[in-house]
Amino acid sequence: MILKQIEVKSSLIDDYTNCYIMQDEETKEAICIDPGGSIEKIIEMLKILNAKLKYIYLTHSHMDHIEKAQELKNTYGGEILISRKGAENINNPKINLSSMSGVELFTTVDSRVDDKDILHVGKLEFEVILTPGHTDDGTSLYCKEEGIVFTGDTLMYMGYGRTDFPTGNLRELKKSLKKLFALPENTFVYPGHGIATTIGDEKGDNYDTKIKRY
Repeated sequence: MILKQIEVKSSLIDDYTNCYIMQDEETKEAICIDPGGSIEKIIEMLKILNAKLKYIYLTHSHMDHIEKAQELKNTYGGEILISRKGAENINNPKINLSSMSGVELFTTVDSRVDDKDILHVGKLEFEVILTPGHTDDGTSLYCKEEGIVFTGDTLMYMGYGRTDFPTGNLRELKKSLKKLFALPENTFVYPGHGIATTIGDEKGDNYDTKIKRY
């Protein structure tokens, strides 16, 4: 397994987002999670890895996570995946927040994912976990074998995503956190913003305490 984290910058908002590339070393198949900006850095890394991009996975529909998904698909290939609710939201400029920048962001969706769906990238297996709250379309992506979960803006180091944007709901977010805290405590958490952490660290220190505003 190869995991690369790329800090990318949206052209629509002054913010940085974590984009991840995870690759099966044997087959070279790869998944790119949340290509929210800096498309040249993402493509450069895919070329370095000689990656066969299978999926472009979007954890939720906010512009700083989806902005370059369409360009990446058009340039390098791969199927764009998002939750069923996300497919409804993704081209709504008020929900994807692109209206804040005076731009209407458009992204196609190739497939919709549901809770407990399984994705295969080479020999790697990922389970979709519905984790709404920051948005009503949020998901996390769990790789049990490698002990890794990608949480978007649901769970972050000493914090979790704000819920005052359209479709946000703090009650639903707390339910989603409980789902994530049921994972093994040594599971590494790779969030949409900030540094990596573990389920055990956040389970003890984060719940109902500090809130990162993303």
